[in-house]
Amino acid sequence: MKTQTMFMIGLATLLATATQASQEQLAGSIKQAHLETSRTSEQLKATLEAINALTKQKKGDLRPAYNTYCAEVVKTGSAAELTRTRVKWMGGDGRKYFQDWQATVEGISNESLRKKAQKRLDNVRASYDKVETSLQAAGDKFKPFLSDLADIQKSLAADVTAGGVKAIRSTVQSANWNHQFVNRSVNTALHEMTKMEKALSAEAN
Repeated sequence: MKTQTMFMIGLATLLATATQASQEQLAGSIKQAHLETSRTSEQLKATLEAINALTKQKKGDLRPAYNTYCAEVVKTGSAAELTRTRVKWMGGDGRKYFQDWQATVEGISNESLRKKAQKRLDNVRASYDKVETSLQAAGDKFKPFLSDLADIQKSLAADVTAGGVKAIRSTVQSANWNHQFVNRSVNTALHEMTKMEKALSAEAN
């Protein structure tokens, strides 16, 4: 009986340790995802600012503004790829963090405490689901946005002139429109990640 009791205590300790490690890993991953997503949001704005500035330029050489835009397009493509990679991680390895937590909750004998622990877990997991869904939506909405950016770049590649800029204005408007939907999903993800960071923080508040 004593051996069994010691085994149960040891198992509970092992589960608690694993859960703490998972909590720290999840918190760290969400913090990193938050930084990545924030950078993506800023990159989208920088790209639009670059092309909008080009279309508003009334005099002087247009090529420096065009070159700035091209550089921002490359960065935006990298940001989109980073978002897709993060979504894939969240749907795979990211969800493993909740398995240890769930196992620990199920091992709590006190029913009242177990229910409260389960509620905490469910709330964090709900935020996680919203982050994943929002980033997935952003990834999907990147497609028309990136398509517009690429078409603008191709159109101007051999025609960086006032006439060439005039010809792409409607596509620039489309890019600005599509950005709204990408940005909305990104902002939703950022909001939920802020909630998760607070919920997983070891800081007293």
